[in-house]
Parts: sequence; C-alpha cells; structure tokens
Amino acid sequence: MMSKLVLASALAAGMTTVGMAQATPDAPGTPTPAAPAVAAPTIPASMPPPQAVAARIAIISLIDAAAATNEGQKAVADVQKKYEPQKTKLDALQAEIDSLTKQLQTATATMSDGEKATRARTIDTKQKQLQRDADDAQTSYTADVQDAIQKVEQKLGPIIIKYLQQNGFSMLLDNTGPPQQGGLNVLWAPGTDITEVIVTAYNTTTPGIAAPAPSAPTATRPMRPAAPKSAAPKQP
Repeated sequence: MMSKLVLASALAAGMTTVGMAQATPDAPGTPTPAAPAVAAPTIPASMPPPQAVAARIAIISLIDAAAATNEGQKAVADVQKKYEPQKTKLDALQAEIDSLTKQLQTATATMSDGEKATRARTIDTKQKQLQRDADDAQTSYTADVQDAIQKVEQKLGPIIIKYLQQNGFSMLLDNTGPPQQGGLNVLWAPGTDITEVIVTAYNTTTPGIAAPAPSAPTATRPMRPAAPKSAAPKQP
C-alpha cells in the first residue's frame, strides 16, 4: 500500500512539473529541468519458512455423544412418546390391511370376480394411505429428533473445549457417520477417542436429568431417525 502511495505521489509531482513547463515558455538557452526520479518501492525481507508444529489430535463422534448423554436419551424418549398415537394409528391400519388381504386370499373360491376386484382396490387404497401416513410421520419424527439432538450438541461445546484445553489437544476431528455422510475414514490410537469421556463430563453438569429406562421391544418396527447434521461446538 505504501509503495502505491509513493508511486502515485511521484507521478503526480512529475505531471505537475511537466504541466508547468508546458505552460511557461522557456527562455532561450535555459536548460529544461529534469523530472524528479521516482522512488523505488521497498522490498520486504524474505518471510521465514513455515514451521511444523506438533499436534495432539482428539476424535469424537459428536452426534453419538449428544444422543448418549442422559439429556439426549430423555429428549429422544420424549419425541418417541409424542409420536406414540400416530404409531398406534399406523399399526391399526396395517392390521386392517393384513386382515383384508387374508380374507381375499382365503375366500377366493366363494367371491365373484367383481367382489374380488372391489376388495383388491380397497386394499390397494389403504396400502397407499398407510405409505403416505407413514412417510409423513417418519419425516416429522426425524426432524424432531434431529432438533432435540442438535440442542444437546450445542451444549456440549463448552465441555469439549474445556477438556481439549486441559488435556493439551490442539485439534478435534468429528467422526460422526460414514465417510459418504461426512464422517472420517480413519483409525486412531487408544485414548484418542474422547466421546465417552465427554458424555460422562456432560452428565455431571445435568445431575437432575436421569437416562430413561430402556423400553421393551415391540413387535412392529419402530420409526428410526436419520442421522442429524452435526452442529459445531461453540467457544464459551
């Protein structure tokens, strides 16, 4: 920037001198003054080469850590409880479709072709309705689970940063999800993965929140949330 200013000032001075020389005729025999020399820009000294710095790297599965905390488990359980009425409705519709299908298969010999076609259309209509309702419920459920987990992820930020600073880590890599979804395809030494340590440390900051009791498995397949987007930890 300074070299540009010096060059601009020198050019302006030179142009002023030339203008004055052109406006005022020179006396015979009077030598024309030479234009002032332009100052050369200062060349800075060579920058020192970059130096390698020893780094201690930690690995964490941020989403898994957030979901494994007592608060994360309770948040997911609350979302599941919210969607229990919709799940019950879907289960009832599925049971109705199964019953109609069985009736159609067992009573084929006693039904007319018209009745068979009518029942088949009824089953098809109900199957399409079930698919639409299940897709809508799954989309809403997944969004609610993602939102709940991301709120816990943001709260993990200060805990993570404090742990990294206290234990001399200079870099943190998030190993959430498979590589095609943004996860890392790396191997690490024992003691490098701090996921469980962070879960334990965070649980100590929320003593009033206990992990919900594991629910008994159901005969029907539960709605499963997709992997939520990871939220970067915030500096306290």
